[in-house]
Amino acid sequence: MSSGASGSARTRYAILGCGSVGHAVAEELTDRGKDVLILDRDESRVEALRDQDLNARVQDIAEPDVVDELDDRDIVLILASDVEANKAAVSAVRETGGDHYVVVRASDPVSEDELRERGADVVINPSTVIADSALQSLETGELEYMARQLAEIIEEGGDRMAILTHDNPEPDSIASATALQAIAEAFGVDADIIYSGDVGHQENRAFVNLLGIDLLARGDAPPLSEYETVAAVDLAKAAAEDLDLDASIDIYLDHLESEVPFDARFVDVRTNVSSTSTILTKYLQEFDQSPSEAVATALLYGIRAETLDFKRDTTPADLTAAAYLHPFANHDTLEQVESPSMSPETLDVLAEAIQNREVQGSHLFSTAGFIRDREALAQAAQHLLNLEGITTTAVLGIADEKIYLAARSKDIRLNIGNVLDEAFSEMGDAAGHSTQGSLEIPLGIFTGIEASGENRDTLLHLTEEAVRRKLFDALGVEGGSGDSSNGS
Repeated sequence: MSSGASGSARTRYAILGCGSVGHAVAEELTDRGKDVLILDRDESRVEALRDQDLNARVQDIAEPDVVDELDDRDIVLILASDVEANKAAVSAVRETGGDHYVVVRASDPVSEDELRERGADVVINPSTVIADSALQSLETGELEYMARQLAEIIEEGGDRMAILTHDNPEPDSIASATALQAIAEAFGVDADIIYSGDVGHQENRAFVNLLGIDLLARGDAPPLSEYETVAAVDLAKAAAEDLDLDASIDIYLDHLESEVPFDARFVDVRTNVSSTSTILTKYLQEFDQSPSEAVATALLYGIRAETLDFKRDTTPADLTAAAYLHPFANHDTLEQVESPSMSPETLDVLAEAIQNREVQGSHLFSTAGFIRDREALAQAAQHLLNLEGITTTAVLGIADEKIYLAARSKDIRLNIGNVLDEAFSEMGDAAGHSTQGSLEIPLGIFTGIEASGENRDTLLHLTEEAVRRKLFDALGVEGGSGDSSNGS
């Protein structure tokens, strides 16, 4: 191998075996100005290559003396259709002790393994390459087809659209709805983003306020039956009966399969991405719509929030979507969204949770008592996860005649959403995934005690004890009997 070579401009290539694949590679490298030597045993083929001003020589690549032609070559591409000849060529190159970089063509998984054992740096299986290329083309064609269908439904659906978000909407749901609203407006359709519950988490409120996103509470919006088109985004965890729909859904977009399938005219559910914001970004690109600063910022934040800033279940599609959005987004606004001031209610809940914490191993359970803002539980659980030695947190609170629990985990062996579902699904509504989960149980299911003033302390104690025991049992740790400490 040439010892003085440095940088791609001085790299010298050899192509051993010049059938259709080798010929295509040789032409591409030559067009890029590379120094290419072609070796092939077919004299007529070599003559034809020379007529095309390619540097070609007659050489049987299966013979050991093929290495004599490669002294000044850096990268050797062995691309004959004869796999046995390719094996012999790899062995000949490696037996000389040279440090050529060897790329070789295989025919099947068995020959792939054997060629690697003989010392090939890269093994290419044409059938796999063709399959990958076909799948990429299929994905492109499928998105084009889906975008055409979506456009038809939006254009033919009239002048007004309702876009439903997740209850108590979070960034991915809000951002996806904002992007779909922008797409609808590009087709001349006015769209309202409608939510149920509350925009409770401080980051979510900052997100909506700083970006000027207009959301309509379900109670303040017209009946869904008054809209010509109804769309829903990111509703996988909601059952259709919980949405109190008075109209059919026309468009449904999500990155998770719904527990209760939605019967919509247009459905795009992609479980191979980690956020619905990624899906909407792809549609913006397909419609050739450059996102506004607000839409791009919202979508980028939606992707980052859903993937925990690209640390959880991030796919190549999420990364390429984020890269596309990056130059359009306002990063000063993103920084403000991610660092909102803490409300007095959240501070009170966090203080209670710190004071009442109980630790078993690396698992922490706490109660914040009777609360006004249930979203503060999630923030407290996230803050407590920063304590040294803690990998899982759960914070309980009581509000509106219900028990609420927010849980967080950074233990890669644990799916906290599944833990809550297995432990409490028969008692209430549990949802979540590997790193976070939530629980909602009717008050009194454990105790049968009414929440009167004189019973509040008793009710809280019994509820806390019952939930803690069941959660620690589900986590498989000791502590279900009360032998826990506050970790101080």
